[in-house]
Amino acid sequence: MSTPSESGPAAPFIERLGREVRRRRQGAGQTVQTLADHAGLSRRMLTQIEQGTANPSMVTVDKIAHALGVDFATLIAPPAAEPCHVSTAVEVWSSPAGSRAVLHVTSARRGGPELWEWTLASGDRYLAEADPPGSEELILVSTGTLLLETEGRSIPLDAGASARLASDRPYAYKAPEDGRPVSFVRVVEIGAPRTP
Repeated sequence: MSTPSESGPAAPFIERLGREVRRRRQGAGQTVQTLADHAGLSRRMLTQIEQGTANPSMVTVDKIAHALGVDFATLIAPPAAEPCHVSTAVEVWSSPAGSRAVLHVTSARRGGPELWEWTLASGDRYLAEADPPGSEELILVSTGTLLLETEGRSIPLDAGASARLASDRPYAYKAPEDGRPVSFVRVVEIGAPRTP
């Protein structure tokens, strides 16, 4: 899920992520090296993530989540102890051009829905890797035009348009180079996680 313009997650997210990765790793009785091996990362990278000094891509966070036996949303979500949880939005990704992805709330259920708000600056593109089989997204464009790239096609979605996307294959979001940003909301539901 990385593009040349990607600057990675925001600082508060990185710190919270590091604490949660360390907590879950230690709770599972794993060493840093064992988790790094299962996630396909270097020990140094995982150590930096746990310390909150690395700037991991969303793909890297997803690999760690799967190696811990959870999904991305579960890894970064607060515990669900109450029947109603009021969430605080977390900026998970941003680019130097001003694009950003904000995770508003996640389901307490593993693999359950995630509510995201995205803004892409004119000409910016976000390339995503395939999610686990059976994953899909619901997208609603609020302003501008979103170019949804999948399977060699570029599908324009104007403000007010919505779409359902099978995200278990590579895809990309792009804002046309027309000087206008595009804003959209997406609801993500991840299929069964891959085993490490």
